[in-house]
Amino acid sequence: MEKVRLGIVGLGNIGRYHADYLLQGRVRRCELVAVCSRGKAAERYPGLKRFTEPEALFRSGEVDAVLIATPHYQHVTLGIAALEAGLHLLVEKPIAAHKADAERLIAAAQQRPRQVFAAMFQLRTEPRYQKLRRLITSGELGEIVRVNWINTDWFRPELYFATGGWRATWKGEGGGVLINQCLHNLDMLQWLCGMPARVRGFCQFGRYHDIEVEDNVTAYLEWSNRATGVFLGSTGEAPGTNRLEIAGTRGKAVLEDNRLRFIRNEADMIEFSRTAKSPFAKPDVWHVEIPFTDAVLPHAIIVQNFVNAILDGEPLIAPGPEGIHSVELANAVVFSALLDRTLDLPMDGAAWEAKLQELIANSKVRKQVVEVEPTDFSASFRR
Repeated sequence: MEKVRLGIVGLGNIGRYHADYLLQGRVRRCELVAVCSRGKAAERYPGLKRFTEPEALFRSGEVDAVLIATPHYQHVTLGIAALEAGLHLLVEKPIAAHKADAERLIAAAQQRPRQVFAAMFQLRTEPRYQKLRRLITSGELGEIVRVNWINTDWFRPELYFATGGWRATWKGEGGGVLINQCLHNLDMLQWLCGMPARVRGFCQFGRYHDIEVEDNVTAYLEWSNRATGVFLGSTGEAPGTNRLEIAGTRGKAVLEDNRLRFIRNEADMIEFSRTAKSPFAKPDVWHVEIPFTDAVLPHAIIVQNFVNAILDGEPLIAPGPEGIHSVELANAVVFSALLDRTLDLPMDGAAWEAKLQELIANSKVRKQVVEVEPTDFSASFRR
């Protein structure tokens, strides 16, 4: 195989975004040959093979791989069907609406190790996060003791939730701000710091919008080494804040306002504390500004890596099975809030699935869907 013939399933905002840069030739050795949509969106692409049923695309022989960009609950059923058809699979976030479904998709992929399974977590390509990760993995930051991430700049007006009948519903998304907007940040949180051992969620459901799912969240996290963390997310706060602060025994890293600062302790704070001769002594610090540039078309970088993995065996930036971690964090925070208690991780995926089915069964939401013209939402990718 000299190039990968790719099909896109789902032509909502993100599906169209992927299609547009692929048709511009921004991914080498990859040809977008087919799209699948049950609406009129496919008419925008007259030069491509057009399908209305995903299974017909999977069986067509026209594609080697597919990118699934549909509403959340379809990611697993369509992903498994694509794998069973012998296709390589790239899934938009989240890989599933809930942990139990994520486990089903991962199990199906593990039965087909020769097929590449990747997830669309493009923040992993951003130099700001790569440099921050290097600070941690190199030991420069020392042992992590505290993490705070304020993610309240995901503002969405009421109209946003009215543009899709599946949006912000238990049945359509399986949650709100955590499973949709903040999922990339939750992926970054575990990619940088590892998975917490315990989670306590405090969620407000429909505080700012006429929706049934969470739109304002505060989560308390604990890691196995006794590090603590607080994660905040909201789609109703304006102007909002995006500030990530990671404190280690060797200093503190702060990412905010397109700047990455490292306040470095001259000595490890624990060792300094044990050996200090003055009751008010503190380690001297160095203030370091760490430069970085923005990734160019980070989504395309993930697709390029996916193509390279298929053709050359290149290691994946975002392996599909790793997508379960952000799903589990999103699920656990909401489940903890509903149970009003702390949850240990790994969480019981089946228990949350049962609770989610109860929420769906008891839902009284009746949405009036509003049609709007497609808009450029790419500015929301910069986190």
